[in-house]
Amino acid sequence: MAILLTEAAAERVRTHLQKRGSGLGLRLGIKKTGCSGFAYVVNYADAIGPADEVFDARGVKVIVDASSLALIDGTVVDFVKQGLNEAFKFHNPKAKGECGCGESFSV
Repeated sequence: MAILLTEAAAERVRTHLQKRGSGLGLRLGIKKTGCSGFAYVVNYADAIGPADEVFDARGVKVIVDASSLALIDGTVVDFVKQGLNEAFKFHNPKAKGECGCGESFSV
C-alpha cells in the first residue's frame, strides 16, 4: 500500500505548509460525487486519526483515511502548471474511467 508524490507535488506541499506555518502533511481522500462517481479531496492535515494511514512520499507525510485508501492505493499525485492553470493530477491505477475534467473517477 502506498500513495506516491512526484517531486513537483512534494515541493508544492512543502512550500504551502511552510507558508501556512503549520500542518503535518497532505491529507488525501475521496468522496462520492462527480459525474464519474468519486472525487478526490485534498487538504492539509493538522492531525492524524486512529483510522488514518500515513505514507512518507519524498519527505512529505501523506495521510489517507482507511476507507479512501481502498480506492486510491497506488495513486501517484503530480502537480502540473499549464499556462495560468495549476492543479494536482492523479494517476490512479484503480480508476476504470475519469470525467473529462479529470476531477472525478469510477472504479
